[in-house]
Amino acid sequence: MELCRTAAAFSWGHSISSSLGFSQRLSTCERKGLRVYCAVNGSASGLSQKQENQMIVSVTGATGFIGRRLVQRLLADNHSVHVLTRSRSKARLTFPGKKDFQGIIIAEEPEWKDSIQGSNAVVNLAGMPISTRWSPEIKKEIKQSRVRITSKVVDIINNSQDEVRPKVLVSASAIGYYGASETLVFREQSPSGDDYLAEVCREWEDKAFKVHKDVRLALIRIGVVLGKDGGALAKMIPLFNLFAGGPLGSGKQWFSWIHLDDIVELIYEALSDPSYKEIFGVINGTSPNPVRLAEMCNHLGNAMGRPSWLPVPELALKAVLGEGASVVLEGQRVLPARALELGFTFKYPYVKDALRAILLGN
Repeated sequence: MELCRTAAAFSWGHSISSSLGFSQRLSTCERKGLRVYCAVNGSASGLSQKQENQMIVSVTGATGFIGRRLVQRLLADNHSVHVLTRSRSKARLTFPGKKDFQGIIIAEEPEWKDSIQGSNAVVNLAGMPISTRWSPEIKKEIKQSRVRITSKVVDIINNSQDEVRPKVLVSASAIGYYGASETLVFREQSPSGDDYLAEVCREWEDKAFKVHKDVRLALIRIGVVLGKDGGALAKMIPLFNLFAGGPLGSGKQWFSWIHLDDIVELIYEALSDPSYKEIFGVINGTSPNPVRLAEMCNHLGNAMGRPSWLPVPELALKAVLGEGASVVLEGQRVLPARALELGFTFKYPYVKDALRAILLGN
């Protein structure tokens, strides 16, 4: 009750500070008939505003390629992070509690409810990697790892009381939603494809779309993420170093990519930027300039000072990856129409510049 009286009187105290010539703002506190006016200087006010803007974000998939960089980005702006994991020991290896990772709480599945209900926002990135040989068991796990975790997160959010329910959910999907094509151009409103990965993405997204109506949902269909310490380049760079790099299959398939810094910044803005408050739906997480895979490999070879002369035959890829070879042999041309409408600025819109920055550390 006393807190309410203090808050109500605050605006009046602010107004009289100007009329009486005070350079500092006045707040009031009343107790047992005694009213006290306190000067609040600008630096204290700024600190209070900064604290109000700080977030507590729960993150699934935080130990993955994108998740690790996102956690670093959040901590750099003094936000707090709850790492939602199935293995505390693995998470501790990734985030060992040194100076760079202060502000992290690691929570295993039985603790997810408390972590999510203690957060302003949730980022859902969990899912088994798809660049492997697909057996029936692996295909089942690829789908279930995404659907189960998303369903669990959404159920916790939906069953929370209003006062502890997070306000934002940023949930990953993938451009595999659109299926493969060498001729079509895909934007957020484009229909889904009819292959296995499109089916996975539909079921994955369906779970996210069930989130409570009062929670703002940004669902990001992520393309091929380029960075030095993981993703596609981690597999390609060693081959080029051995002068054995080149396009996979025909090289004509579309390669819809995004630099790691840009996808992390897109997620960060979806969480924190006021201009994103009207989002409820899909954003393509890709560069505005997709390329054919052969062009991407040429740029990679040039950046490394290595030739891109040894294409990997389709039959060889299928022998190694089986049905999973479709991930690299088929592609789609995806454009980030929604992100551009929202005014998102890509740091690396062109693959040539992205690769040089990754390889040369610029």
